[in-house]
Amino acid sequence: EARSLKEKPDFVIFAAFHFDPEAAKDIDQMDWKGVTILKAQMSVDLLTADLRKKRSSNQSYWLIGQPDVEVKKHKDDRFVVKVNGFDYYNPITGEIESKGTSHIAMWFLDTDYDERCILPDQVFFPEGDQKRDWSRLARALKSEVNAEALEKFSGVQSLPFTAGDNKKIAVKIIDNRGIESFVIKELR
Repeated sequence: EARSLKEKPDFVIFAAFHFDPEAAKDIDQMDWKGVTILKAQMSVDLLTADLRKKRSSNQSYWLIGQPDVEVKKHKDDRFVVKVNGFDYYNPITGEIESKGTSHIAMWFLDTDYDERCILPDQVFFPEGDQKRDWSRLARALKSEVNAEALEKFSGVQSLPFTAGDNKKIAVKIIDNRGIESFVIKELR
């Protein structure tokens, strides 16, 4: 329908509560010169009218794009994934806003994605700041927290891993509002 419009749009946004992997693949393969094609995952709050926020500052209708991730293959045939950020569609301004990693509360990496469910091998809490200070947790657990392991899992870059049988990964992010989004990448 969008291709039949007199004026070519700048953006075509596919919005859904969840993207089936096959549908997501079809959207990813679309090629329309000069038109940005985006997938936006809608918050499930939209399904429950009485949970919708009345004030624009508490807006629950935020569309989140897929995470922007890089997959790098090293000479030893192991891979590393780096999360660069994601995009929001801001319904108040009508603009797409690129967000960095500081808006990511948590991200998961499934190193052998089977297209049925995400089973994370690595879980990260990026960008330590005052709100995410782990020293209080370490004190509460009386030094039972492995500081070295915590450091490894507090960034935006994964630990090295080898490709699984499925030769695909899934990266799922949760932003600081609790909105989730994920992306699937093939390992080559």
